[in-house]
Amino acid sequence: MTLRVNDGQQVNAGAALVDGPLDLRELLDVRGLEGLQHYLVDEVQEVYRSQGVGIHDKHIEVILRQMLRRVQVETSGDTEFIPGDVVDKFRFEDQNQRVLAESGEPSTARTLLLGVSKAALTTDSFLSKASFQETTKVLTMAAVASDRDWLRGLKENVIIGRLIPARLDSLLESERHLLRQESLEDFDVELMAPSWLSGQPLAIDGLDAPEGALDLEIDSEVISGQPSGPVADGGGLGDSGYQIRTAEEEEDLLRRAQSLTDGELEGDRDLQATARIFSPFDDEEDDIPAL
Repeated sequence: MTLRVNDGQQVNAGAALVDGPLDLRELLDVRGLEGLQHYLVDEVQEVYRSQGVGIHDKHIEVILRQMLRRVQVETSGDTEFIPGDVVDKFRFEDQNQRVLAESGEPSTARTLLLGVSKAALTTDSFLSKASFQETTKVLTMAAVASDRDWLRGLKENVIIGRLIPARLDSLLESERHLLRQESLEDFDVELMAPSWLSGQPLAIDGLDAPEGALDLEIDSEVISGQPSGPVADGGGLGDSGYQIRTAEEEEDLLRRAQSLTDGELEGDRDLQATARIFSPFDDEEDDIPAL
């Protein structure tokens, strides 16, 4: 064992004094999460560099992120956790933020460093865990706890033959699902008006609605649809002008049109239009080509 420091040399907490690997859990307690991550990345990169292989740090960091994703609850505070529970770090932080927003006491926990195999067995999906190791134990515990698998990961979706949630719309749908859950949890039924719950109509102030049927007063003047008068004679609208007549005038035109013959209708455009509108269809006289 070779000593790596000299007499009188100043060293930092967590620095290696001799050759050889460090105790990772002790390093986590002394140097913290970030110090442990830097140490592990450097150690793994040293192995690859010794073989002349270049690899980006991000590939190692992805694995380390999963190994350091779990925390063990020490004190529960006002949260739903129990001391000793191993939970996801992001779920733990969300629960504490919600408790702090309600002026409650947050829980405390310490970060766990799990091996790759152990980290794979602490996922929320029992399908993913059962496909990796300890299949009998995982399925038994899931059955006893009436566990549900929400199929949010890649592995469990591949197992049952579904599309993996690796698209943008899957991410957006997951975010919408979380927002819907938060909205339902924050929704207070007591804020709803009693009339909403009972199905009774709401009273609207300042609105005088009639209680009975509406009585509509319709003007007796109607539009005949034929140009006449100053509009038809050059008033600026050409053939788009209309003449307004009363209902009595329209009835008089109808009676006259029905009593006259075709020859007598030739000189009166208004009577011709009225006869075309109100005359019944005659299949024998219509000039409709046969199909």
